[in-house]
Amino acid sequence: MSGIIGKKIGMTSLYNADGTAVPCTLIEAGPCVVTQVKTVEKEGYSAIQLGYGEKKEKHTSRPLLGHFKKAGTTPKKKLVEFKSFEQSLELGAVITTELFVEGDFVDAIGTSKGKGFQGVVKRHGFGGVGGQTHGQHNRGRHPGSIGACSFPSRVFKGLRMAGRTGGNRVKVQNLQVLKVYAEKNLIVVSGSVPGAKNSYVILEK
Repeated sequence: MSGIIGKKIGMTSLYNADGTAVPCTLIEAGPCVVTQVKTVEKEGYSAIQLGYGEKKEKHTSRPLLGHFKKAGTTPKKKLVEFKSFEQSLELGAVITTELFVEGDFVDAIGTSKGKGFQGVVKRHGFGGVGGQTHGQHNRGRHPGSIGACSFPSRVFKGLRMAGRTGGNRVKVQNLQVLKVYAEKNLIVVSGSVPGAKNSYVILEK
């Protein structure tokens, strides 16, 4: 499973040969530097650690400064591990958009937009209690009954109720790579990618 770290630029649209518009997301992918090569003998598993985004030295801890110095690179903002990378890479190698070809299918991983504390209508799509009849004058967006009375005399775990919404790690699978602009480190994928603009995105191939 090979991949790359990127940043979500925003959404746009491309047109097919038949003239239909395809919604797509523009991602600045890489360049990423191999900051660590993990092996079964030393760490117990094989993986490749990639670094993305420049970070000031004064904002980097001394252990991490030594970590990046060993890889022969400047401090990076984002570090991500990829297990079972398809190609063997050495410490300090650079990964770019050349990893992807137009027509490939990728999985996009990001952190969804946080929406704060929300009610059941917005969080789970409830319909509310109903119309304003039979005395229901102020219960339009409420959850309604949440359980039985004397038995089991408790609310079951996992019941869909109000709570914090968004801000979760989300993976969207099988997004097609529509365009690759290698000179600008840009990749255009079909569909939407979780997260806000300028948020980090992981593309897995």
